[in-house]
Amino acid sequence: MNLTDRVTVITGGAGGIGAALARRFAAEGAAAIVVADLDVAGASAVAGAVGPAARAVQVDVTVEDQVRDLVADTERRYGRIDLFCANAGVATGAGLDAPAADWDRAWRVNVLAHVHCAQAVLPGMLARGQGYLLHTCSAAGLLTAVGDAPYTVTKHAAVGFADWLAVTYRDQGIRVSALCPQGVDTPMLADGLSAGHLGARVIAASGPVLHPDRVADAVIAGLAEERFLILPHPEVANYARRRAEDPDGWQAGMRKLVRRLRS
Repeated sequence: MNLTDRVTVITGGAGGIGAALARRFAAEGAAAIVVADLDVAGASAVAGAVGPAARAVQVDVTVEDQVRDLVADTERRYGRIDLFCANAGVATGAGLDAPAADWDRAWRVNVLAHVHCAQAVLPGMLARGQGYLLHTCSAAGLLTAVGDAPYTVTKHAAVGFADWLAVTYRDQGIRVSALCPQGVDTPMLADGLSAGHLGARVIAASGPVLHPDRVADAVIAGLAEERFLILPHPEVANYARRRAEDPDGWQAGMRKLVRRLRS
């Protein structure tokens, strides 16, 4: 997909990867960029910095009716949605001790929000015979987020849902990509590091921590090639291959890394 003159929607657009996508889509000549987030002040700041093509909308992606309203309002204003980026996500930094409320929130934001977005936007895309879904899933969806059980489980589910969408709708003109970065310099990682979360420390020790703009660069390249997996950290492909070929060896290596960081 070429972004020129495209109508785009980005959830979780108030900062981090979402904000970087908004900036890059504008630079690529997108006709409209809807910056959606629960943090409407942050979304407004991003939209204001991006320019006249962008507008901010307050949306709680865990509320199905709000997502449907977002899609309907965008289609009324611009006539269509070419690219929908389901980008909102949350981490917990918890393992088996995570309370039920954390599991529920991770499930609703990291998985069900993707479902709500697809349910709302696909009818219009299918009617036109074309459209693109970009789901931010994280390398944790292909590997493991050490120290964060809810994040690992829900990101694996997010990759699985994106894969199902790609298999089901590709022949009807719908393209799907799963964005799976590893360490990105966002508040989510920074908060985890400041709190001393083991998972955040593992991420920081596992490879480069990319600026969100680098992730946006990878997205543009991935969309242009219509790749299912968009991997801003190329090493993630090797990690996933090793994990698939030798799961016991992969787990042994991860345990060794965890022991080193804990010592």
